[in-house]
Amino acid sequence: MNLFFRQIYSICLVFILITHVNANPNDKLYQKLDLFSDVLDTLKKEYVDDVKQDEVIDSAINGMLQSLDPYSSYMSPEAFQNMSRDTKGEFGGLGIEITMESGLVKIITPIEGTPADKAGVQAGDYIVKIGNKQVKGMTLLDAVKLMRGKVGTSLEITVRRPEVEGEIKFTITRAVIKIREVSAEVKDSIGYIRLRAFNEQSHNQLIKQLKKISNKKVEGYILDLRNNPGGLLSQAIKITETFLDGGEIVSTRGRDKNDIRIFNAKKGDKINNKPLIILINQGSASASEIVSGALKDHKRAILLGEKSFGKGSVQSIIPLKNRGGLRLTTAKYYLPSGESIHEKGVEPDITVKRNKNDFKINTKTDNQLNYAINLLKAS
Repeated sequence: MNLFFRQIYSICLVFILITHVNANPNDKLYQKLDLFSDVLDTLKKEYVDDVKQDEVIDSAINGMLQSLDPYSSYMSPEAFQNMSRDTKGEFGGLGIEITMESGLVKIITPIEGTPADKAGVQAGDYIVKIGNKQVKGMTLLDAVKLMRGKVGTSLEITVRRPEVEGEIKFTITRAVIKIREVSAEVKDSIGYIRLRAFNEQSHNQLIKQLKKISNKKVEGYILDLRNNPGGLLSQAIKITETFLDGGEIVSTRGRDKNDIRIFNAKKGDKINNKPLIILINQGSASASEIVSGALKDHKRAILLGEKSFGKGSVQSIIPLKNRGGLRLTTAKYYLPSGESIHEKGVEPDITVKRNKNDFKINTKTDNQLNYAINLLKAS
């Protein structure tokens, strides 16, 4: 038995012996741990090819976490470093936010202005093939690894789109993804704010953009959270505060049902209680749902568009001794009304389906935005 397997086998045996002190040998956990050590030993003796042993163990750990939910995962030291970089608003890849659903990779949203967005990828698409590899059976981490690569190289992905027959193929060139989180302009006396993500500078950028248009005559505001996949909870809270003068924003509840954290807004409505419409769609997730749901519950904003994605779980990042980490679901979000976002989403007050004929956000074909502008001007 080589050194690696001797170490792993010894760890398993020690763990089993410790468990054995406090457990009956017939206990199911004891039996499963014993089975795990048997599988490791059989793998060493019988598997047809040599295996990368560290990757086998990483996959075992990640498989355990993925069996809980699509959002819990193990991050190697390299992946952990990439995650830290991504929250700062710049990273490499195709420009899509993804999750797992029914064994397939589901696109939460293409990030606006990225190669995937320009190629025509849409929120709600299911990736069935990456290059020539079938996605079925992959973990989310496996899919991410395949899609990331050297900047300037191309990758073909094959998707299935609800209500469209057959497969759709896209050839996308990888690029450094720079997220321009916030932009603002005035449209027919209506302040239009486009928020694309919740990264470290999102709130500061929002305040700057509001100041930029505050000198112009503005009758009302539109906050566009469509295709915004979310991000940092701290930013969601600060951005919600920008439109509220107090009250609960969101609460989190973990395994211990008595352990409830409530996040309240400070007084800070920067638009002086002027009318506000928030645009959402199925690509609005996580932090976007916190902001839109809280402002809806406080009757501070009218939600317009389509039901949001429904990602209402909290992932804590737990560092490990090997400089990797766990992304582990530790709580769920609840709106001020007490409703959970998770797997339900936030319903708009006014449902306006996107125009499927050449629809593009913030253009003449954007029927949802046009509807919101006309509604504000008529109020």
